Amino acid sequence: MTKEINMETKYQPTEVEEGKYNEWIEEGYFRPSGDQEAEPYSIVIPPPNVTGKLHLGHAWDVTLQDIIIRQKRMQGYDTLWLPGMDHAGIATQGRVEERLRQEDNLTRYDLGREKFIDKTWEWKEEYASIIREQWAKMGISLDYERERFTLDEGLSQAVRKVFVELYKKDLIYRGEYIINWDPKLRTALSDIEVEYSDDNGAFYHLRYPVIGEDEVLELATTRPETLLGDTAVAVHPEDERYQHLIGKKALVPIVNREVPIVADTYVDQEFGTGVVKITPAHDPNDFEVGNRHDLPRINVMNDDATMNAEAGKYEGLTREDCRKAIVKDLESDGYLKEIEEMVHSVGHSERSGAVVEPRLSTQWFVRMQPLAETAINNQSTDERVDFYPQRFEKTFLDWMNNVHDWVISRQLWWGHQIPAWYHKDTGEVYVGEEEPEDIENWTQDEDVLDTWFSSALWPFSTMGWPDEDAEDFKRYFPTNTLVTGYDIIFFWVSRMIFQSLEFTDQRPFENVLIHGLIRAEDGRKMSKSLGNGIDPMDVIEEYGSDALRWFLTTGSAPGQDVRFSYEKMDAAWNFINKLWNASRFVLMNLDDFSYEDIDLTGDLNVAEKWILARLNETIDTVVENSEKFEFGEAGKAIYHFVWNDYCDWFIEMSKESLQRGTEEEKNKSKSILVYVLDQILRLMHPFTPFVTEEIWQYIPHEGNTIMLADYPEIKSEFNDPEAIQHMNILINVIRSVRAIRTEAKRPLSQPIQLIIKPDNESIAHFLKENKVYIENFTNPEELTIDLKGSHDAEVKSAIISGAEIYVPLSGLIDADEEIKRLEKEVDKWENEVKRAKGKLANDKFVSNAPQEIVDQEREKLAHHEENLKKAQNQLEQMKVYKEEQ
Repeated sequence: MTKEINMETKYQPTEVEEGKYNEWIEEGYFRPSGDQEAEPYSIVIPPPNVTGKLHLGHAWDVTLQDIIIRQKRMQGYDTLWLPGMDHAGIATQGRVEERLRQEDNLTRYDLGREKFIDKTWEWKEEYASIIREQWAKMGISLDYERERFTLDEGLSQAVRKVFVELYKKDLIYRGEYIINWDPKLRTALSDIEVEYSDDNGAFYHLRYPVIGEDEVLELATTRPETLLGDTAVAVHPEDERYQHLIGKKALVPIVNREVPIVADTYVDQEFGTGVVKITPAHDPNDFEVGNRHDLPRINVMNDDATMNAEAGKYEGLTREDCRKAIVKDLESDGYLKEIEEMVHSVGHSERSGAVVEPRLSTQWFVRMQPLAETAINNQSTDERVDFYPQRFEKTFLDWMNNVHDWVISRQLWWGHQIPAWYHKDTGEVYVGEEEPEDIENWTQDEDVLDTWFSSALWPFSTMGWPDEDAEDFKRYFPTNTLVTGYDIIFFWVSRMIFQSLEFTDQRPFENVLIHGLIRAEDGRKMSKSLGNGIDPMDVIEEYGSDALRWFLTTGSAPGQDVRFSYEKMDAAWNFINKLWNASRFVLMNLDDFSYEDIDLTGDLNVAEKWILARLNETIDTVVENSEKFEFGEAGKAIYHFVWNDYCDWFIEMSKESLQRGTEEEKNKSKSILVYVLDQILRLMHPFTPFVTEEIWQYIPHEGNTIMLADYPEIKSEFNDPEAIQHMNILINVIRSVRAIRTEAKRPLSQPIQLIIKPDNESIAHFLKENKVYIENFTNPEELTIDLKGSHDAEVKSAIISGAEIYVPLSGLIDADEEIKRLEKEVDKWENEVKRAKGKLANDKFVSNAPQEIVDQEREKLAHHEENLKKAQNQLEQMKVYKEEQ
């Protein structure tokens, strides 16, 4: 059943998209089919953080997933695309605290933990609703009945189980260690949550007197305030300059602390003076040196990076003010030799932007080496995770081979509270999925787990694990494909892989499709600080969701960044409008034609055979590239078929049958027009779901929605290489004549003489049979198709594969210009012949390439040599013509 035809004369995305998403949800089209005979195909959405609205990167990410899931749904798979969101501990808590500060002038401590968490849940509900609205605008086909949140009870149970099991296996431990500390958010950070940038700084060259010797050790530091925590000075054990001082003591300026001079290979004797200060509580390398030499650890800072009581008279100062004060005191006391200004790499918190402070702290860690080894080894098995593009597997393996233990505790309130309790009297530690029975005697660890700890379980916790009998877990896990950006391979992809292998003995997904970043038109990263961010909802408001989706998915190759531009958005809209207008043409010419009237059998003209053969080729290209996630290439194939083959050529050629054909020819033309349009809409539906659904409802069809229509497949009866070859000749004839008209400034309205000299009788017969198309598209006053093709010398000519074309233009030929053009033509074909001969002279190519490829190259050489001969002949004729003038 079709809709009553009421298509606007121009594509109006707002009207097309209005109401469709809700209809799809109400009809249950996004749910799995439930067909147990069908092969399952599942994707879990990378859960967006409930910190704010989605950006263009999210739009790209979900569109890629939607293309995959819509295509698989149409191909008959039992598809599940599971939605959800992440609580995003640090980021969300920071946003809520900022709102409290701005609106109520309160801190979380004013509210207390319970009320603050209530406020955060309110924030979550507010922004989860916004995210769902944006998903709807994007048209993504999620099964909302299965939506999950990382703080859901089921997912929280999975988190507790994983923590406890890893603890029992001694893969989770608690210890004092130097960690990355965010002094603004007052929480620990993992290594990959630290971003490095070049900051202005200085080397402060200091003097440390040697106790009992008339010597002074010179060293340099970028952080003089940390000398308050120095507990040693180190030199290299093989450095001859300082052999006599090893084991003696040095005096730390300002605090007048006597510390040992130790020998350690950590010191680079070629750098600076070969002497370094050791501050085990404020530097990760110094921490390791301190462990080797049993040095005390003196923490001189509070958790907000102000100086504590260990800093003496500097207590209460910020680290920046303390630095200034100490430098002043060092100078006045004679301990400062010089200040050397420099630019150096400084770690900043990915979340708050604050300069990260290496800080001694008691934290919970995951012991990574055994987990990493399992993940690395799995890549050598049949159960490997395949990366697209493959180069990102190396990124994954490099990181896993060099991974450090993962600090998983965060000093936050919003998140999964660590399932560890401390006995109030004995200090005993209890770790369990449930709280201790005599809970009144225990205090739970106040910290929460790193957000990535819970999201690492996402592919299987969302499916019902740890209940391994859960229906979704049994049917849809492991998932098939993960789509995500290259910027979170370390944060998320790697952690999902090792956690899944550890707890399910299976990979979490078969494939990982890695995409790049959306950048501004000038190539810079989009950011609030630069003010160059673009809201995808604003783009949809102007161009429609389909145009945005088309641009995002056809504008780059996997792993590559995309530059956003409104010019490209205009092009995407124009393409959809082209399809819209083509569809209107078809519908206006159908009259009472119905789905039952479609008949593709019987005699077809060359254009009809050609478009069906080209449809086969396009389907093959689209499916092949989609399987490799090369949606840019798939999109190009669709674009060229729709714009060039279907709209520019077939629709124009069909007008001959529609206007002057017999009733049988008219019905045949309508059948092909409708059938090919239907297949185009099905091919494009995963990319542009709204407009394809709209048009499909107008054309004759079977079924309720294009979403559940069968995806196009190659039909062997449409394969017709001869029709493609002949049609290419016909199209090239028409294009060449049009080009000659343009060069000669002869508009189509002005008739011309046209002489076509075919290469053989077969081509001549074909062109004569189809001369109506040549006449309609080139408007010749006189058309000659002749193997001899005699003509006057004063002609514009063209060489195509299969024929030569001549247009007599008496008095309008510039012989010099034509000779130059023909000389370029000769050069072109000479280069083609040279290239082909070179390739065929290469023994490696001839021996190793498939025979069909070698044969194709030989055919190309023959064509190029024939075209070279034609061009040389035409050049000689033009030279003779010039001499005779």
